[in-house]
Amino acid sequence: MARPSRRKPRGLAPEETGGPVAVASRTRTLSGLPIEGVVGPRAPDEERAARDLGFPGEMPYTRGIRATMYRGRLWTMREYAGFGTAEQANRRFRYLLAQGNEGLSVAFDLPTQMGYDSDAPMAKGEVGRVGVAISSLDDMRALLRGLPLDRVSTSMTINATAPILLAMYVAVAEENGVPRRALRGTVQNDILKEYIARSTYIYPPAPSIRLAVDLIDFCSREVPKWNAISVSGYHIREAGATAVQEIAFTLADAITYLEAARKRGLRVDDIAPQISFFFDVHMDFFEEVAKFRAARRLWARLVEERFHPERPESRALRFHAQTAGVSLTAQQPQNNAVRVTLQALAAVLGGAQSLHTNSLDEALSLPSEKAVRLAIRTQQILAHESGVANTVDPVGGSYFVEDLTDRLEGEARKLLAEIDRRGGMLKAIETGWVQKQIAEASYRYQLALETGERTVVGVNAFVEGESAVPAYRLDPKTESKRRAQVRAFRNGRHAARAQQAVADLIGAASGDDNLVPSILVAVEAGATLGEICDGLREVFGTYQARGDL
Repeated sequence: MARPSRRKPRGLAPEETGGPVAVASRTRTLSGLPIEGVVGPRAPDEERAARDLGFPGEMPYTRGIRATMYRGRLWTMREYAGFGTAEQANRRFRYLLAQGNEGLSVAFDLPTQMGYDSDAPMAKGEVGRVGVAISSLDDMRALLRGLPLDRVSTSMTINATAPILLAMYVAVAEENGVPRRALRGTVQNDILKEYIARSTYIYPPAPSIRLAVDLIDFCSREVPKWNAISVSGYHIREAGATAVQEIAFTLADAITYLEAARKRGLRVDDIAPQISFFFDVHMDFFEEVAKFRAARRLWARLVEERFHPERPESRALRFHAQTAGVSLTAQQPQNNAVRVTLQALAAVLGGAQSLHTNSLDEALSLPSEKAVRLAIRTQQILAHESGVANTVDPVGGSYFVEDLTDRLEGEARKLLAEIDRRGGMLKAIETGWVQKQIAEASYRYQLALETGERTVVGVNAFVEGESAVPAYRLDPKTESKRRAQVRAFRNGRHAARAQQAVADLIGAASGDDNLVPSILVAVEAGATLGEICDGLREVFGTYQARGDL
């Protein structure tokens, strides 16, 4: 039998090592057997391997974007959190950091996502329910109070109001002596998938893309360590898309943003390295592993074919993964801990750079501290006890995984070609074609569940033995407290200064200027999120989805 060909990984950079003990613990099994960092393909497969696999850290990045992967640096462990008031969410962040959470991941409530202050009539009944309520710079100060912004990476799941929330974050960091150029994190800022899957849009597509590119441009110059956009397949998959659709539609959105940036006159090599991705981890274990490998390879090839970058990192797909919320069940909720573990393992074997593990009670309510601690421990056990981080791309060369990887890439390419034939992603969204494809896939999946073709334990099979878990309930006084906080902020500010800043922003929005600097001036002047959004509504209008979609 031909021996596997091996090539030693390149040396570790000091910042990648995590210290000598951490690296040594990943070079031997629990029994002390040595582990090769990278095991290459067998001799007969070398020609195909050179084309489609390569080595980790090299085109086409099938085997990972770093030569050493988790041997050098583990993935960032995040838990998505945020609820109620900024003070309540701040306490949860402190708890998570104390439990070993390595990065913050902020959930915002629906009014914040839709551009309304907590005391707005449209916010009634939704304040603080699915995330933290942020209306003013004071709220952001309370959210971040005492957190090590110079050391922690922060992810913010926010889209239509992304420029405002990032402006608030920058302002608070600089008040605390942390310069914007030192900040690390990600803002989702992916408005296209809102028209496809989530509907937390405000403005029509054209001005929305303008704002997204404004933020990308601003970050490339002012906040260079920040990922200015995280193109999300997660919400597309949660809406019912297949793995192929998740790959194709997500990459098509990313291509649209890059094309818009290029049209603005921005260089691909200045922008592409700031683009990150956000994927779902569903229940078909090997398909999910292969999905990440296929998406990485396809993105590298698409960027090369369409944009011809000079920097290698412009072709590298970096992604955060989150276990599938849609797979969680209210029935027998303890089963969700097993589902999350399998999904987290798939993300790690697929090469994620960052990971969130859902809590077992999230089908019922916001997660309890006990449940979220178990979710963090799941990642820590995978990282430090399972051995899966000890070698780079341990599934590489599996006949099954490589075949799935090839097929997923091929089918996603076909879908991308159809999008191009229809005039590009924006046109495909505006005509409702993308939404229809996802709706049909969702229907097929639901039908398979109802007919028993697919089994979900505790839902359509093995339904005996219901087990309850306590559900978190938001304090009913939260909304009235938030209304009082917003009124107090307005009463204590320099009102004329805030109004003038919003008027200046409206004037800038009527032209072609990058709006992020004007938004930053407005939040520092005391304008609220709702006031800023109302000003932009005057210029851009609002978007109404087609009734026939």
